Amino acid sequence: MPEEPRRQARGQRRMVQLLDAAAVVFAEAGYAKATTNAIARQAGVSPGTLYQFFANKEALAEALAERYRSELAAAHQKAFDPGTAQLPLPELVDRMIRPMVEVNLENPGFKALFGSGDLPDKLTAPTRALQKAVTGRVAEVLAARYPGLPTDRLETTAAVATQIFAALLGTIVTTPAAHRERWITELNQALVGYLTPLGADLAPTLSTHQPLSVADSG
Repeated sequence: MPEEPRRQARGQRRMVQLLDAAAVVFAEAGYAKATTNAIARQAGVSPGTLYQFFANKEALAEALAERYRSELAAAHQKAFDPGTAQLPLPELVDRMIRPMVEVNLENPGFKALFGSGDLPDKLTAPTRALQKAVTGRVAEVLAARYPGLPTDRLETTAAVATQIFAALLGTIVTTPAAHRERWITELNQALVGYLTPLGADLAPTLSTHQPLSVADSG
């Protein structure tokens, strides 16, 4: 590899290293008390190395906020696809919860960081908006599955389903990996149990001309 691409790759790795360290320090100490010296120490580099990439801790927080927003948005795209609405309910729920669990597992310090209350509002507002959008995205999928569901019931169901997810997310994220799947299964079953009665009076609407899916043909 030519020297310039190698330098760029090293620089990218160093920036990731510094951002990961900043996430840990911000989450543990809070934004107000965090220092660039502490972040450099957490990253195992000198303060001078840190300043080659980030001018101050606000620049680090801005980069973290952008990274988190990008990863949340990607998780939303994977999790909440109205095109999957007619899948069997356990499979649909699994497809919704796993990307959201994964983004939290991959960013363990971000939830504490962005929920701390001491970050500047300009950094947290877009992320909070994405987090709040989860209920709306769940509602979109439910509306596609149950097109006749009254709006008030749709909104309430989406809100309660989101709260069920949030209630178990902390346990899932902090549980050792060897036992995590058990809790994901429990979350799936809790959501399926809550959502199943919707189909008792209002079954998913499928066109009579729509071909059977693999799941349906089995």
